[in-house]
Amino acid sequence: MRAKSVLATGALAAALLSLTSCIVGVGDWERFSKDFHSSYPLKPGGRLTVETFNGSVDISSWDQDTVDISGAKFGPSQQEADDLKVDVETGPDSVSVRVPRPSVRRNNQGARLVIKVPRNTRLDRITSSNGSLRTQDGAGPARLRSSNGSIRVVDLHGDLDAETSNSSIELDGVDGNAGVHTSNGHIRAERLGGSLDAHTSNGAVHADIARTDRAVRLDTSNSGVELSLPPNFSSGVRVDTNNGAITLRLAEGTNARISARTSNSSIATDFEVRAQGEISKNHLEGAIGNGGPLIELNTSNGSIRLLRR
Repeated sequence: MRAKSVLATGALAAALLSLTSCIVGVGDWERFSKDFHSSYPLKPGGRLTVETFNGSVDISSWDQDTVDISGAKFGPSQQEADDLKVDVETGPDSVSVRVPRPSVRRNNQGARLVIKVPRNTRLDRITSSNGSLRTQDGAGPARLRSSNGSIRVVDLHGDLDAETSNSSIELDGVDGNAGVHTSNGHIRAERLGGSLDAHTSNGAVHADIARTDRAVRLDTSNSGVELSLPPNFSSGVRVDTNNGAITLRLAEGTNARISARTSNSSIATDFEVRAQGEISKNHLEGAIGNGGPLIELNTSNGSIRLLRR
């Protein structure tokens, strides 16, 4: 049987480990706030679900079989900060945290969440609006959603699906496949052990791939792309942008087929390319080394560079 706990004012307030109220001098947006804190048992390998609005979510792991939930509710008045609910549902292998949006919507009302979970907890679905999402040392498959808030993922074990708008996505150490999408924000991905499918508009893309046998697909507009591939890379790559440069870094001894196209700019390479089609200032079709996986690079009004790592 599932147990339900509501972190709010009233009788259940006594169950909280810490519950204080204060006035924060940062203007009307978060002037009034109320802290909350509680904890629930969860075995390693369990699942965490979070749904909130107008607030950040920060999740990290620790060496305890407990989910620790703390944070602050805020609103345009102390009463509205106090009345905002934080609902928690627990099961034998899962914890779900939900901050329901009040029926009367106020833009300056919401909650910030700081959550600690047992190691290898699966981040099943983490969502917010107008708030950033940050996770460290979680497990996948993980699904993260925000709007107008950045997403940062560090040391995720498993696959990742992340999406936001008008902000950035940064990955540092994902050992599974990653699919990321944003608008008007940059994407940075380092220490990736799986495939990468990244899409943004009006934002730069920087990616450093660690796994040799996983595909890479990068797509942006009005900005540049920088991509580094490991030695002996053996899967397909496609990069598309508009009005931005593409820089591709390859290891010495790379074997690949190259198809590079640009408009109103030029292509430069540190590698000897054996012609297998047109070679001109802004069009390159050929092979590096013995040939191999196809690397497609397309831009307009931006240069293309193939550099040695």
